[in-house]
Amino acid sequence: MPIPGIEPNIRLLVEKAATRYKEKKVLIFDHEGISLTYYELNNKVNKFANALRSVGVLKGDHVAVMLPNCIEFPLTWLAIAKLGAVMIPTNINYQFQDLEYILNDSDASFLVIDAEKLPVYREIQSRCPSIKRILRVGEGEDDLGFSLNQLAMEASSTLEPVDLTLEDLVNIQYTSGTTGFPKGCMLTHEYWLTLGLIAAERLTPDDVFLSVQPFYYMDPQWQLIMTMTAGARMVLARKYSPSRYMELVRKYDVTCSLTPRAILVYKQQESPLDGIHRLRFVNIFGFPPHLHKRFEERFKVIAREGYGMTEIGSCMRVPIEDEHMTGSGSVGKPVPFREVRIVDEKGKDVPQGEVGELMVRGPGIFKGYYKKIRETAEAFEGDWFHTGDLFRQDEKGYYYIVGRKKDMVRRHGENISASEVENVIRSHPKILDVAVIPVPDEVRGEEVKAYIIPKPGETIQSIPPEEIISFCLERIAKFKVPRFIEYRDSFPRTPTERVEKHKLIAEKKDLRSGCYDAEEKRWRN
Repeated sequence: MPIPGIEPNIRLLVEKAATRYKEKKVLIFDHEGISLTYYELNNKVNKFANALRSVGVLKGDHVAVMLPNCIEFPLTWLAIAKLGAVMIPTNINYQFQDLEYILNDSDASFLVIDAEKLPVYREIQSRCPSIKRILRVGEGEDDLGFSLNQLAMEASSTLEPVDLTLEDLVNIQYTSGTTGFPKGCMLTHEYWLTLGLIAAERLTPDDVFLSVQPFYYMDPQWQLIMTMTAGARMVLARKYSPSRYMELVRKYDVTCSLTPRAILVYKQQESPLDGIHRLRFVNIFGFPPHLHKRFEERFKVIAREGYGMTEIGSCMRVPIEDEHMTGSGSVGKPVPFREVRIVDEKGKDVPQGEVGELMVRGPGIFKGYYKKIRETAEAFEGDWFHTGDLFRQDEKGYYYIVGRKKDMVRRHGENISASEVENVIRSHPKILDVAVIPVPDEVRGEEVKAYIIPKPGETIQSIPPEEIISFCLERIAKFKVPRFIEYRDSFPRTPTERVEKHKLIAEKKDLRSGCYDAEEKRWRN
């Protein structure tokens, strides 16, 4: 049963907002000096939709989009949604191995790509037979495909209607899994509209929301839906810069924001201007509890923790009025339309205060992993989704993240599959085996560490860490490449030959010691 107040699809949300708010600003691009009113946004989205349709994009088609934060990205996404097609957001930092996998696994028929990234696509073009058309944004030496901007400029701003329902897909959003390559989460109109409606509860039409993350992440996407739901305004930055964050807040009279890695903002040199702004609140994640109160006092702003993931969208948050929870480390209580349970290994609810896996259900949750029938079946127990994250609940009903069951590294907000990185490193002809683990880091959350076993006859000298890092950089995105490299003769293993990573982690108090540090380019003692 549809949620009260939710629109039937994203197209109607955009069009009703254009009628309701007309000449009010909705989207500002800081780095491009461009702003759009609600009316202009709808018109441009229609032009982009007609441009896409002119090269053959129809309802149900899969369109990969590999762009930086630029005006073309949100216009393309909303245009794809209006056509009933499906966007595959593609990390702009992907190298040829990442990109080849995403394009083929998603069955993308069209690729919208930044002109500067065409050389990466050229590398794999012959191995991606499903791609029928290329639409480039920007100018470069390579003129492959069609100019999306030119097609949109020549297109009509009147768009023929398409039958759309809440169940129609809008995105296949890739997230790292535990079995190797990322899995594509199937996200519907209901998913985005539910998430936008939940988030919009905290906004008013007078609010200005600052978005600083890449638009290929889910966050700026739901933030745009939230903004239009509330009739507010959104500022999109080119990229996240902790040193410029407060400058942008003051420049655009920002009232609220999601602040990724807020510890980096806190670590900036203090300024008399830190408390001079219009900020009402900021969302933070994984902030050191002992610094939480000091962050609020220094910047004179309410900062609240929360919890969510690609599969379920928003799940929990600390209410703005719950000042007493500052510094508690809690991620709050369930948001509207979400039910949660904490269960043991047998799927039974654990007593309050005990640790177990968090399970979630509610309207708008993803529809499964694209083409991954087994993984989808394993992720659900009826309509309850296994998050893979370990939680506990206190006596007052607040929830806390304790850890996770998944074999993952969470670095700078990116979920990195240990297995994916291991598969890449293991393909090196001089390496016998590898094990990847997370290393705690105050700034990035976690860093990637790889334990290496060279093949017989190979040594640290014949396969130095720089060679391993260079090998990885050519094949996967930089954020996945190990920062720490340690060599070993063997791994602790279970009777079934699985590497006992918990024993590797327990061997040292400081997992960085005895490693090569790729960032500092030195061996650590």
